[in-house]
Amino acid sequence: MSLLMGLDLGTSGVKVLVTDAEGEVVATATEEYPLHHPEVGWAEQDPADWWDATIDAISGVLAEPAVDPEDVEALGLTGQMHGSVFLDDEGEVLRPAILWNDTRTSAQCDEIEERVGEDRIIELASNPPFEGFTAPKILWVQEHEPEVYDQTETILLPKDYIRYKLTEAFATDVSDASGTLLLDVGERDWSPEILDELDISRDLLPEVYESPEVTGAITDAVAERTGLPVGTPVVAGAGDNAAGAVGSGVVGDGDVWGSIGTSGVIFVATDDERTDPEGRVHTFCHAVPDTWHVMGVMLSAGGAFSWFSETLGGPEEVVADQLGKDAFEVLTDEAATVDPGSEGLIFLPYLNGERTPHRDADARGAFFGLSTRHDKSHIVRSVLEGVTYGLRDSFRIVRDDLGVDTGQLKAAGGGAKSPLWKQIQADIFDAEILTPNVDEGPAYGSALLAGVGADVYDSVADATEQAVDIVDSVEPIEQHTRVYDEYYEIYESLYPALEDSFAANSAAIESAQDILDEA
Repeated sequence: MSLLMGLDLGTSGVKVLVTDAEGEVVATATEEYPLHHPEVGWAEQDPADWWDATIDAISGVLAEPAVDPEDVEALGLTGQMHGSVFLDDEGEVLRPAILWNDTRTSAQCDEIEERVGEDRIIELASNPPFEGFTAPKILWVQEHEPEVYDQTETILLPKDYIRYKLTEAFATDVSDASGTLLLDVGERDWSPEILDELDISRDLLPEVYESPEVTGAITDAVAERTGLPVGTPVVAGAGDNAAGAVGSGVVGDGDVWGSIGTSGVIFVATDDERTDPEGRVHTFCHAVPDTWHVMGVMLSAGGAFSWFSETLGGPEEVVADQLGKDAFEVLTDEAATVDPGSEGLIFLPYLNGERTPHRDADARGAFFGLSTRHDKSHIVRSVLEGVTYGLRDSFRIVRDDLGVDTGQLKAAGGGAKSPLWKQIQADIFDAEILTPNVDEGPAYGSALLAGVGADVYDSVADATEQAVDIVDSVEPIEQHTRVYDEYYEIYESLYPALEDSFAANSAAIESAQDILDEA
């Protein structure tokens, strides 16, 4: 029996799963590791922790009775994007990896726009500079840790460091490389112009492959430690969002994937490169060879709901324990008693700033329209609706401004588990919401990519056709959509009205802290 392995190197832990050729998941294993914040705004991890967890997770999944290691045809990799691992000439890690959620690089983002050009960087990389991207991190190390940079021989993305440890090969894939700000996204290779302007040697970067291509094989040493057979192929894989989209069957032009986890994602597959000249949404290479995707990313989606639940959901936690339910279910049951639109209560979900379409670290959350008529059930529903309005911002840009003919949306994450939230999405997006049969996330998509590389499937589309089924669908309710269209116009007007106030509030917080520190 042919088996396929997918490995997802996440921010909190590594997940390894094994599927059969029909897409049935036969075993999974997860191992966690710590996240470090050595200074305010910094986020780092030790790649040695990743590697130890990877060995344990692979060994664990291969120990399952349903898995014969000799049946594993190939391994696919995915994981957190944008991070940076600096290696010396012996392949040893020089400093902790700087992660996607590290915000120390604002000055370097400004520097990139100055050196490459604000419009030119979007033309080449299809994205403006973000603090989370890889290129600003490299400049930061150049400027603040020159002794580290001088010793650097190779710079890898997180999942590609695991590839190196598994195979001794330096390689990456087009989708993950798209998030470095160093790739010419249209040409699907490193940009000589960007590298030259930023004084980054091409020799520091790995070769770039299409996602299903084989990039190396399991070494003798890894086979001995994990039980994977020597020579097991390892394919290029994909960044976490592209792999997640593959795992949901979002591979054709106009296919849409919506993921509401801690952050929120609207991901639209396209047959050609579509770049927003204003940089309001991302354009990356897709994991499907010679295709692309346009993506909007919210920083606080499910995270906004978690914030509300942890801050104000104490009574629901008690009720949930008594009923044997989850507090999320109890809160959404309350929200379901309220009419669409929450009687004019609108929530802005910018709790930690925003990424798309508003690139603004100073943006903050707000409730607009609050009155004595509103109780907790209105507030809960407004949070669900506000997050969905925020995702509609990106959906609207892709459909209306970039001209992508979108269809149904395949849902993933916490937003796919709540019937109420799926209905809200259907109504606000005015689109049918589909739920795939497997919700194993990016690890599942990376296993399907491994199957393409091992010739178990003829193509990525063939893999998803065989493995991905739809188990539920939700149609928009026309009256609800009309209500939400009116409220969305108000939602759209709020960020521009508050943008200057967000910046002033951020400055006031800093000033107040300075005054208080003087006391």
